[in-house]
Amino acid sequence: MLSEERAENERLRQILLAMQRHRFGRRAESLPEDQLLLGLEEAEQVEAAGFADAESEPAKKKVRVGKRRINRGALPTHLLRIETVVDIDSTACPCCAGTLHRIGEDVSERLDVVPAQFRVLVIRRPRYACRTCGDAIVQAPAPA
Repeated sequence: MLSEERAENERLRQILLAMQRHRFGRRAESLPEDQLLLGLEEAEQVEAAGFADAESEPAKKKVRVGKRRINRGALPTHLLRIETVVDIDSTACPCCAGTLHRIGEDVSERLDVVPAQFRVLVIRRPRYACRTCGDAIVQAPAPA
């Protein structure tokens, strides 16, 4: 009777292990090894070609980077423009208290769509520099 119980216990353990392998083990959908190596070989070839291009033509990379940073074109001139000037509080130099003079400005435009109306919001941020000390350049921070 003891040997029958042990045999039954062992059979149940084998069934439990088989169920665990079925649920947590390798999936039947896994690729054959040859197919997996073929995919890796293609990836290695593409990577090697990319490295060869990068090493052989650094000038092309600079051109691509330059193209990404160009302006996509100015907004049409017929659109209504609402200009906002973001200026500094004081025109006194923070270093020597001399007067600051305008040396340029940053201009940014963005398209604003109001239902049935298009308009361009222009934000001007003048830059100021001190003629006395020559080191200080002051500009108001960009609005959010």
